[in-house]
Amino acid sequence: MQNKSSSKMSVIFATLKMALATFSSRILGLVREQVIAATFGASGVTDAFTVAYRVPNMLRDLFAEGAFSSAFVPIFTEVQVRNFLEAKRLFWSAVITLGLITGFMSVMIALFADQVVLLVTNDQFVADLQRYEITVSLVRILSPFLVMISLAALFMGALNTLKVFFIPSLAPALFNVCMILCVWLLPEKLEAMGMQPIFALAFGVISGGVAQMAIQIPLLISKKINFQFDDSETFFHWDGIKTILNRLGIGTIGVAATQINVLVTTILATGTVIGAVSWMNYAFRLFQFPVGVLSVSIAGSNLVHFSELWKGNKKKEAVEILSSSYLFALFSIIPIFCLLYVFSTEITTMIFQRGHFSAKDTLMVSDVLKAYLVGLPFYGFYKIFSPLFFTLDKPHIPVTISVVCISLNIAFCVALVGEMGFIILPFGTSLSIILNCTLQAIFLKKLLNLPLSFFFNLRMMKFLFTGLLVLGFSVWLKLNFAAKLSGFWNLVGYLTMFSFAVVSLYLVCLYLFGEKQQVNSWLRRK
Repeated sequence: MQNKSSSKMSVIFATLKMALATFSSRILGLVREQVIAATFGASGVTDAFTVAYRVPNMLRDLFAEGAFSSAFVPIFTEVQVRNFLEAKRLFWSAVITLGLITGFMSVMIALFADQVVLLVTNDQFVADLQRYEITVSLVRILSPFLVMISLAALFMGALNTLKVFFIPSLAPALFNVCMILCVWLLPEKLEAMGMQPIFALAFGVISGGVAQMAIQIPLLISKKINFQFDDSETFFHWDGIKTILNRLGIGTIGVAATQINVLVTTILATGTVIGAVSWMNYAFRLFQFPVGVLSVSIAGSNLVHFSELWKGNKKKEAVEILSSSYLFALFSIIPIFCLLYVFSTEITTMIFQRGHFSAKDTLMVSDVLKAYLVGLPFYGFYKIFSPLFFTLDKPHIPVTISVVCISLNIAFCVALVGEMGFIILPFGTSLSIILNCTLQAIFLKKLLNLPLSFFFNLRMMKFLFTGLLVLGFSVWLKLNFAAKLSGFWNLVGYLTMFSFAVVSLYLVCLYLFGEKQQVNSWLRRK
């Protein structure tokens, strides 16, 4: 019993260390978006950067935080338990393989940037020749980012497997610092040189990618994962790389379903109104805050510990770790959902509305954010469930599920975007991830021989019912204090108080519903 409790504590503790570092990064990410919004607003050139950045960013999620990483971590974990030198060879073999793949793709993106832009936009976007040319130039500048960020994510996966969580999760903060500095310092200088100021964002991305990769190298060296081997003839770990590539080939679409949906909605959004792509991007950044801080942290910790236990033939303990992660994700996300949904306009105003970012932009971003929030809890579950199929040697399952969900989402959005406008696009993305996550849960139930009560149990019902009470309380707060929710410092003060009140009510209700022991356990680990 003590070992089981210790394993659960390890997951929660690792999750919270990652969440703390990721929280710092996400705060800086919001500052970054504030600076971008104030400097460039939701204009045509901002749309151009968003489209251009989405190309390497989507591929990053395929190779870095998606299929390659999900395939690498379980194999690296298994090999590392057996033989550290062999694991080190596998790691550097993966670095070389991933570098070659992403390097080739980066070169192709740069060479065929015109065609890439035509592929991810539509005729209305391309009709603005200046915006089109700016987008093409941005795609070329941003193409090397894929290599840097993919290797950075691989470094992070290896360090997490070795139980190093904090600094790798903090690395994206350097990316945001580089972006902020470039937006502050470069636009006027670029304009004086006859260049578009928006290029400052691209230079920030490249410098940030280098920093995010470089900060993790000393940690790898400290863990003796350096590029030194006694026997050079057996350096390359062919068997491990073949296994990773086999899983990568079938798993690319499966793990990256969210990003493919984002790409589809981007293409459709470019055919609606100017600013739509930027509004969706700003809203998605707000939406990603809880996903990045909590869901990604929980999922990363869960994958490492679940893989280690599963590969060690401790399957019962692995399922218990999964259960703990699943419930912790739901417990954490409910009060955040309530606050973000009810106060979406006020939060958008506080964070973005200044400089070139107008009141109209605020309303549009708020509406898009609500559409994304419909699927918020399921994004958290998806981040936990999807990588597990690689550990279970069933990567074809998320592929099939994703093909179905992506197809339905495309059909849904294409059918309704003309009538309902761009707002249907984030809503379609939410519906798609809900279906995707539900189908994955059904297959996990069968593969892990889980009872239905694993997903629907009394504790979960208590969380959901408490969430409804908290949601109603949040609406009451907004209705009764609406007149005071204006002005930056007023918003900061009242939203801080509301957050404290909502979380307090949430915890008190859970105490009253008999969850005192579990809540205390999680809070102590925080």
